[in-house]
Amino acid sequence: MSKLKKTSKTKLADEALNGGSGKTIVQPNVNDNKLRSITDLRDKTGVQPKAAPDPDEQRIRQAFVDKDWNEIKIADSWQIFKVMAEFVEGFEKLSKIGPCVSIFGSARTKPDNPYYQLAEEIASKLVRHGYGVITGGGPGIMEAGNKGARAEGGKSVGLNIELPFEQTHNPYIDSDKCIDFDYFFVRKVMFVKYAQAFVGMPGGFGTIDELFEALTLIQTKKIGRFPLVLVGTAYWGGLFDWIKNVMLHEEHNISPEDLDLVHLVDDASEAVKIIDDFYHKYSLSPNF
Repeated sequence: MSKLKKTSKTKLADEALNGGSGKTIVQPNVNDNKLRSITDLRDKTGVQPKAAPDPDEQRIRQAFVDKDWNEIKIADSWQIFKVMAEFVEGFEKLSKIGPCVSIFGSARTKPDNPYYQLAEEIASKLVRHGYGVITGGGPGIMEAGNKGARAEGGKSVGLNIELPFEQTHNPYIDSDKCIDFDYFFVRKVMFVKYAQAFVGMPGGFGTIDELFEALTLIQTKKIGRFPLVLVGTAYWGGLFDWIKNVMLHEEHNISPEDLDLVHLVDDASEAVKIIDDFYHKYSLSPNF
């Protein structure tokens, strides 16, 4: 657009108004009050930029979003197929692996940690005694378990879960026995269904979840009374003191014999011996 120009009449009026003042007439710049950037806009309006949405808050808000029945049916139907696909893959890959021991433990344990080294030793001994090893497939204790199994030429299974942090495949899993899961509950079925014993190393919430899943199934007789061995009395002792003193004696929420379902040890040989003694007692032995 062309700029507006003052007419001669307007100029004469300005000169008459300022005549004799000695002042130079300065025409206003039309861009003087123009906002030049987003920062200028924020300064002028006082509006601050919104912070990036928190993923946890987004998930909570999404849970409260109203959906019609048709949307729910469609979403649930597709989810059923995803769950089925994970079960099918797990069953197909694990159905012929033979007797194995599931080793649970923290993904955060470093290789120089004594518990990492102990988990590796336990896995190696288990393989020498004829068992394969199943872990969660990630770093830390899981890596140590797979590493010990691989070192002895045994079967090394990794049941990996996709997480936003921590969890990546470790390099000691047999390529044909590495399975990725989206659903924790499907993964836990595989841990329990294809294991003849359970070894719990020090770990966090996930480790406790896996251990108590197995313990509950044994207690309720949904699965056989397979050996469940916890390694590290200093680590697990406080928890089981609470179970004994509060859960059993004060509140009577379990039976006295339930305490016999768990063995606490500190030594790799002792952990493997408990598993061997169980199978010798019932005239069972590994088949590979």
